[in-house]
Amino acid sequence: MSRLIVFCGPSLSPEEGRAVVDAVFLPPARQGDLYLAAREKPTAIGLVDGLFDQVNSVAHKEIRWAMSQEIHVLGGANMGALRAVELAAFGMEGVGTIFGWYQRGLIEDDDEVALIHGAAEDGHRPLSEPMVNIRATLSAAEASGVISSTLHGALLGIVKESFYPDRSYPMMLARARERGLGAGELEALRDFIGTRKVDQKRLDALRLLEVMRDRFSAGAEPKKVLYHLSYTDAWQAIRDRADAGSASVD
Repeated sequence: MSRLIVFCGPSLSPEEGRAVVDAVFLPPARQGDLYLAAREKPTAIGLVDGLFDQVNSVAHKEIRWAMSQEIHVLGGANMGALRAVELAAFGMEGVGTIFGWYQRGLIEDDDEVALIHGAAEDGHRPLSEPMVNIRATLSAAEASGVISSTLHGALLGIVKESFYPDRSYPMMLARARERGLGAGELEALRDFIGTRKVDQKRLDALRLLEVMRDRFSAGAEPKKVLYHLSYTDAWQAIRDRADAGSASVD
């Protein structure tokens, strides 16, 4: 049997994840966490959620190091989608719609997946709406005939120009009304959001877990890479900080 490790938080709760795959679920990763997970020699690591802004984010080097240790690393939905696009050439595997958007250049900015969320004791509950979820919801609303393509574009502009912690559906609708955009369409959209909004991050996180379950639950061949990982002072500093933090917790 293989051992799987998944980093997730606001995109998907560990309880939901365990219903899909038998894995060790850890909180959103910060720099050094994936390195520490890789030291446990799992078959695969799934990166969904990661911390940023106030702490150092998951380093590209620790992901490359994990893969050089014959560990499969997959990413999707949130920080995992970003890193999977950035490290696809080295063998990190991306899963899901959001990864596909980044890969095809349909979206580019880090703020597309950014959100604020509660602390661990609050279950990392989302406190804002990520741009990727709003994109998916507005696309679904237009496809259902609820809004026009013109309003769709205007609403995307309203949300995109706002700071990511402020993003929410109520904010979007309120600013649209202030600008005199179609009241009838906005009311229909409000009803649509209430019952049919799309949580694309959650969908992608579930898809990543399904892929991990189907590919690795019964074991898998070790990951093979073609690159040589050079050891630098910066990489050693990341390892030293992670090891020190792990020792202090223990």
